[in-house]
Amino acid sequence: MTEQSRARFRTEARAEHPDPVLLCLLAAAEHTHAPDPDDLQGPPSADALLAACSAALERHAAAVRLAVAERAPAGPEETAALLAAVLGGRERFHGRKSDYRRLESSLLPDVLRRRRGLPIMLALVWCAVARRAGLTVHGIALPGHFVVAVGGPAGGEDYVLADPFHGGRLLDLDDVARLVHAAGHEFTPELLTPAQPLDIVLRVLGNIRTWAADRPEHARTQLWATELALLLPRHPAQLRLERAELLVRTGDFLGGAEEMDEYAGILDAFDPDAAAKVRQEARAARHRLN
Repeated sequence: MTEQSRARFRTEARAEHPDPVLLCLLAAAEHTHAPDPDDLQGPPSADALLAACSAALERHAAAVRLAVAERAPAGPEETAALLAAVLGGRERFHGRKSDYRRLESSLLPDVLRRRRGLPIMLALVWCAVARRAGLTVHGIALPGHFVVAVGGPAGGEDYVLADPFHGGRLLDLDDVARLVHAAGHEFTPELLTPAQPLDIVLRVLGNIRTWAADRPEHARTQLWATELALLLPRHPAQLRLERAELLVRTGDFLGGAEEMDEYAGILDAFDPDAAAKVRQEARAARHRLN
């Protein structure tokens, strides 16, 4: 991603109404595949990527609008069934366990192309298509699994829950409770609060970071996902240390050491022992220059 694209990401993240689709598309533009000697044009620009993905979302929205005109759904359950028939059925958006092992499952352009992805990405597609079609769909960030609410619940209207990862299967509260318990949490009604746009983006970037962290050869992928997360107005402070360690891992020993020293200065006020350990890491990074 160029400095201009990162500035655009930062500006959009601080907008009054940030668009998670645009932010996820800008994040995906950061990822480039290995150069193809037969591809003289190289990877598409960020603007070309945005245009292609917006056109794909609009095509799906047009199909949903046509289905709405034909069926005139009477309530959220019929609307959810219509979305499941179009997006999960005809368009075949769904997920499989194997998708958790693929970086493409967290990159929105690839999700739109493959019709496969992680639960949060498929939920994002549902929300984006529904909004373009004039329907109300919210993302619901359950622990360990992301679903959608068709209808409310933000305004208190009736709603139903659906699972885009499984093609739009409807969920009742017992189903949701089982999902939450499987992730090691207790179900509370507050978990059904619609996810905020920047929380969605932070979770998407977190999935990318987790994927890359399990694959040391993809440290640079983890680095750009961490750096984008740091551009969000709210993020865990720990990400600063993660970036510093990744700089060292990718060969920028001085840059990483400087970041560690700055982070240690923050830790001094409430965790001196941790600050000392971080400074020790910084000294070790500088010694690697010898």
